[in-house]
Amino acid sequence: MPTWALYTITVLVWGVSWHAMLYQVGVAPELSIAYRFILAATIMVAFCLATRRRFRFGARIFGLMGLLGLFLFSANYILFYYAAAHLATGLLAVVFSMITVMNMVNGAILFGHKIEPRVAIAAAFGLVGLALTFWPDFVGHEINHGVVLGLVLAILGTLCASFGNMASVGLGGRGVGVVESNTIGMCVGALVSFLFALLHGATLTFNPAPSYSISMLFLSLFATVIGFGSFLTLVRRIGAGRAAYSSVLFPILALALSAVFEDYRPPVEAILGVALILVGNVFALWRRPLPAGAAANRVAE
Repeated sequence: MPTWALYTITVLVWGVSWHAMLYQVGVAPELSIAYRFILAATIMVAFCLATRRRFRFGARIFGLMGLLGLFLFSANYILFYYAAAHLATGLLAVVFSMITVMNMVNGAILFGHKIEPRVAIAAAFGLVGLALTFWPDFVGHEINHGVVLGLVLAILGTLCASFGNMASVGLGGRGVGVVESNTIGMCVGALVSFLFALLHGATLTFNPAPSYSISMLFLSLFATVIGFGSFLTLVRRIGAGRAAYSSVLFPILALALSAVFEDYRPPVEAILGVALILVGNVFALWRRPLPAGAAANRVAE
């Protein structure tokens, strides 16, 4: 498949997935997430069986896969599903786009990756942008506590997703394939979410409404299996840096959907804040073009 097609699929699928979360009502969020990843994991396991993938790994590898499932395929989604009750889904996508900077910082802490000055500048853009985006809800006579809670949950969800990415980096460094690690991770994510739902006292129900079933199918097949597949193929084909530019584009689509379907009307401060966050992401990902000789040495990056 052409690179432009993979990029388009990633941006469209992940841009729409934020709005699709709104149709997962009527069922406890953690239970909806369990259903989502049970279906996604079933598809992945069937693919692994069809392609005869092997899962002969040591305890440490399975431990990292467990962390991947816990942070990326469970805690991250639980926090964002609860945040969606307080914030427009487009704003959730904007907050999540700051994972670009979080990944760079966590990579430096956990793996000793060098943090370049542009990352610090990008983080400053992001923090100022977040402050501007939510400024109207923090000032005035009454603070909107629901918005504050949604923002905190979204930031924590983004941090969990970043921790999951670090687990994925650790697995990649040990030669574990993306398909294998994601398959086990999704199984763990489904199990953790299901257990959390039981401990939280959730009633085992399934919303029979067509909107719930259709959105569940979309989130499981397209947003999870196809979305991650397209993005990770991009990472291998054009590098993680260039592939990550999707984090600049899909929040724009998510905000547009919020404006059309959720009646979200951002104030001027929010528009400026979102612009600063997206500019910060571009700044974090941008690199100067390398000389021909140097570029040849970074093909595998």
